[in-house]
Amino acid sequence: MTEIDRVAERLRTATRIAVLTGAGISAESGIPTFREAQTGLWSRFRPEDLASPDAFARDPTTVWDWYRWRRELVDRAAPNEGHTAIAELQRRVPGTVLITQNVDGLHQSAGSEAIELHGSIRRARCTACHAKREWSVDESEFPPRCNCGSMLRPDIVWFGEQLSEAQLARAFAAAESCNVFLSIGTSNLVQPAASLPWIAADRHALVVVVNTVMDGQHHAPNVVHLTGKAGQVLPRLLTPLASS
Repeated sequence: MTEIDRVAERLRTATRIAVLTGAGISAESGIPTFREAQTGLWSRFRPEDLASPDAFARDPTTVWDWYRWRRELVDRAAPNEGHTAIAELQRRVPGTVLITQNVDGLHQSAGSEAIELHGSIRRARCTACHAKREWSVDESEFPPRCNCGSMLRPDIVWFGEQLSEAQLARAFAAAESCNVFLSIGTSNLVQPAASLPWIAADRHALVVVVNTVMDGQHHAPNVVHLTGKAGQVLPRLLTPLASS
């Protein structure tokens, strides 16, 4: 039995599945990773100089211009076969919880529900009343403002900010209770999300790491490494579910 067959069989019988995704799955849709995006006009900035509360307080217009440019990249992208495979997995196995570190909203465009650990580039929130709303690059006023008159900011977790405790609690609960944990397109180095697969492994779930580069840091009988793009690997894992 190949590793693909082994994982596919476990997915076929699993009732609780957790999926963690990172920048790698969105890169397959043409969205540059966080640091790769620093090109052209933005090459003189480090991401830390733009994605922080201090940067926004110092120069909100520049920060918003950067996010508007990044949003234009996102708006030109479409979900790939990796995104659609995860959405199909959620349809076939209702106990599937998707946790994403990405802010591009491509999972939702593919039909998934997701725990967004780092927020969404498609939303803004008020710096005063904390109300949230969708925003677009065609806003009539930039930086955009809330109905209360205060300035909006991107609804994204910046450097120096804490992740939502409620979102984290849901993510940890999924890792602790799942039968299978899929880690897709992420280096598993950035905490606290990096600990989620290994929490699942400690509780005897099958952990499947799907990445274009082999992660040699974790080897155990219940940890499987599948090298390749999510858009190629994930549809192969779902094939047996179609006949179950």
